[in-house]
Amino acid sequence: MNYKRPTKAIITDAGFASRFLPITKTVPKGMLPIGNRPVIQLVIEECLEAGIQELILVVTPEGKDIYEDYFFNPIHKVESQLAAQGKSDRFEPVKKVLNFPKITIITQDPSLPYGNGSPIASAKKFIENDEAFVAIYSDDVVYGKSAVKDLIDAFDEHPDARAIIGCQLVPHDEIQKYAAVDYDPSTEVLAGLVEKPKPEEAVSDLASYGRYLLTPEIFEFLTPSHTGKDAELWTADAIAKLIPTGKVYAKQTGGLWMTTGDPKNYSLALVKYIIDNEDYAGELRALIK
Repeated sequence: MNYKRPTKAIITDAGFASRFLPITKTVPKGMLPIGNRPVIQLVIEECLEAGIQELILVVTPEGKDIYEDYFFNPIHKVESQLAAQGKSDRFEPVKKVLNFPKITIITQDPSLPYGNGSPIASAKKFIENDEAFVAIYSDDVVYGKSAVKDLIDAFDEHPDARAIIGCQLVPHDEIQKYAAVDYDPSTEVLAGLVEKPKPEEAVSDLASYGRYLLTPEIFEFLTPSHTGKDAELWTADAIAKLIPTGKVYAKQTGGLWMTTGDPKNYSLALVKYIIDNEDYAGELRALIK
């Protein structure tokens, strides 16, 4: 069967974020700021640009209240105070957040093993049996173009898809940090993913990253009986198991992909955002110089 075009996105921020301690003891990694917005809001806006209508955020139990406050608390007192001061324009970004399409915030199913596939599996009940959906890791941002839209456009080209993975070229000596994509560029059919290969053994310099278009068939392989390396539940493993059962594609997406998953790369992503978007970019350049 062919599945309906995606209208829902699962966005995950359910890990420990131990590389950011102590700040992530209190603030979820997806809520770290890029400009005046949290990282996860950039991901959400990318989804909305692609026509996604419903968002399911999978977060930690400790972070759930923080996410709910950010997306649902109208803070009327602050709005009234700004209006009284003639500064209502400062509240407009808050209104934008409060007017986002439907957002559901859940925690990861504690019965599932550790791994990046478990948050996706935790949102299974929100996905209809006949619809494709998008799954995103919240610590990957894409500047300049919606990679989610690229995936949905690829789904329009390949309506038989069981999964489509987003990928981008990385420097040859960095492919060992990622899953290397083995595919036929002429058909975009995925042959396999090679996790963290040595550069001299890599099948390509295309790296899979946190943008996936999936179908409900993926949930068959996102269960405790399908754990992989380090006894974790891996999204890439589940996708690989779909390859023999139907068409799985790789899509080289546009835009600039940057990860925010550790302090160094978060800082680089923040600097890039400021240089491209803020009116004080010149001062930042001068400071760096």
